[in-house]
Amino acid sequence: MDAQQFLADFGHIANAPGGVERLRELIYQFAITGRLVPQQAEEGNADTVLENVTRIRQQLLAEKRWKRAPKLESAPLNLPAVELPPSWRWSRLLDLGEINPRNLASDEAKAAFVPMAAVSEKHGIAVGGKETDWASISKGYTHFANGDVLLAKITPCFENGKAAVVSGLKHGIGSGSTEFHVFRSMSEDVLAAYVYLFLRSPLFRVKGQSSMTGTAGQKRLPTDYFALCAMPLPPKAEQTRIVAKVDELMSLCDKLEDDQQKRRKLQNALRQATLQAVAKAQSPHELQASWARLEANFSRLFSAPEDVEALHKVAMDLAVSGLLSKPNESDEPAQVLKARILSAKEKGINQGVFARKKHVKPELLEETTLPAHWDVIALDDAISTIDAGWSPACLPNSRSDESKWGVLKTTSVQVLRFLPIEHKELPASFEPRPQYQVELGDILITRAGPKNRVGICCVVDSAPPRLMISDKLIRFHIVNDLIDPQFVALCLSAGEPGRIVERLKSGMADSQMNISQDKLRSITIPLPPIAEQKRVLKELEVFMQLIDSYSERIGTAIRTGQQLASASVSAMTGIAIEQEEDKPVKVPQTELISKLRLGQAPSVKVQAPLAGLLARQNGELSAQDLWQRYGGEIDAFYAQLKTEVAHGWIEEPVLLKLRDELDLKNIPESDAVLSLLLKSNKEGMYQRDLLKMYGENESQFMDQLNKEISFGFIRIASASNVQLVDA
Repeated sequence: MDAQQFLADFGHIANAPGGVERLRELIYQFAITGRLVPQQAEEGNADTVLENVTRIRQQLLAEKRWKRAPKLESAPLNLPAVELPPSWRWSRLLDLGEINPRNLASDEAKAAFVPMAAVSEKHGIAVGGKETDWASISKGYTHFANGDVLLAKITPCFENGKAAVVSGLKHGIGSGSTEFHVFRSMSEDVLAAYVYLFLRSPLFRVKGQSSMTGTAGQKRLPTDYFALCAMPLPPKAEQTRIVAKVDELMSLCDKLEDDQQKRRKLQNALRQATLQAVAKAQSPHELQASWARLEANFSRLFSAPEDVEALHKVAMDLAVSGLLSKPNESDEPAQVLKARILSAKEKGINQGVFARKKHVKPELLEETTLPAHWDVIALDDAISTIDAGWSPACLPNSRSDESKWGVLKTTSVQVLRFLPIEHKELPASFEPRPQYQVELGDILITRAGPKNRVGICCVVDSAPPRLMISDKLIRFHIVNDLIDPQFVALCLSAGEPGRIVERLKSGMADSQMNISQDKLRSITIPLPPIAEQKRVLKELEVFMQLIDSYSERIGTAIRTGQQLASASVSAMTGIAIEQEEDKPVKVPQTELISKLRLGQAPSVKVQAPLAGLLARQNGELSAQDLWQRYGGEIDAFYAQLKTEVAHGWIEEPVLLKLRDELDLKNIPESDAVLSLLLKSNKEGMYQRDLLKMYGENESQFMDQLNKEISFGFIRIASASNVQLVDA
């Protein structure tokens, strides 16, 4: 171990995103390669351990208590390019104990059942189990006993590091998930706790990940890798000292991680206080001073892209409060504009153009100090028309072309963004209702749904034909567009009007809330001159772009820090923890994934940069375009993509492909309807596109699809598991 190099790089590693985890990897690797504790001559060498193991195995064989595995035993010992201390030896788990042993116990015996969830990713956590009769868990499960070592073999549990030394089982034995590998040492000279360190080390895990077999989401570590991977073996006494030192260092890592979390909480509190000072500015001078403090301390306040998201809200609040614009003497006064709105509204009612609505008591702005030249107006006085749509039982898919009718989902309305792609196709058996067709300039607000999805407002800035609003969307217009629709949507999304929207939501539970048209009409919004409204929106756009650049800058710094930590660990261990950067440049294989679509919109509090990019591009982009806009390394892009797909923020299209070399000539057409459709698409098709080609209802389609999958004609590929091609 190069102490100087370690100390020089320690701060870089520890403070990088995920840096403490990198330190743990370093500790495991140093532990099982002889660089964590000094060797002591009086402890001898590992030959003594191997000789003792050989003696015990021969005795067990003679007593017919040991089952041999000739195929595995004949495999060569493949040594990695790792130098060990002279007193150490190379061995394999297969040669040191039993792989996946079976327990011999009576059906009446008591035992413990241990599910996968009971095994922790954290270091040295004991497994917990539920006591039960051995007869009920002896068949169909993995056996183990106190002193054994468990390793999760399935993705993502293996990658996450789930492993444990079994101890503390009340009755000594247990069984559990079939997704465990188990090692049982045949000699006390091979410590289970040391084997555990080996299984947690990069030496075992890095190559293990590349050796996994199976389809995406169901990959498993093969038994032969588990049994045959070369394992460094020190003398027994040194094993004991290594285990103790690792436990000590892992405790320090836990403390370091705890300290970082406390520091993060302090940073969050300081950032919130600074942002509140910016948001509560009562004048341009106060805003300039508070913003200067924020910029001067930016690196102390913001360390993750999600931290910057709060700035978007602050910017919107400032815009609604009148602090992002200046008055212009040539502007029509707001009071004159308000009089024109009220006059036009009354005239429209008298002429029968607008319906006369029952007056609602206005919700006044009582917390906001607006510029003296601004006014306020209740939406009840400004709205010319307001309605909700229609929600028939639609098909689950979006329409294939604009000649068909569709009904917008509530997810088509995001904060200040309209996503027309978020809709469902109207069945041909339904007569469309053109009066609900969405039009340019419509102001939409979600009326019903989960609390966090009610009161979301946007303006329709792109209106494909034949899309109707649902009854969970309220649509309204301002008299003669005398208030900019985008400014109205901004007011309902930020500042005191936005807080009023939040307060007016009602319902029996957060999962099902609503806001009525009458409550919406009662809301009062700020009213600047019409020309200033446009200036506010323009200044806000510039502000948002600046904030986005901050987020991108932080994201780049994070990725650089991660790469530096990985490079440092790789340099000290000799093992590439992540893929090396000197390989050919890789780009998304867009032949397989032509489009990625926005799923359930994430909260502004979470880090979902790819979903954010999709939302700003009408909810759909090709994989390559999304990567280019993301701006990071391709491996980081794939990792982020899989994360956001797993959370449902990006829709995971199911890719269907024909089985390789499938001959359809001798298969009855009724058994291969979908396979015949797939035949002309060698690269496969999305399930939703195949459904459109099939033309029947979804239930019939799924029945046919399941039949052809069970016959082995069609296989499923995960579109989130994007393949790579070398440029």
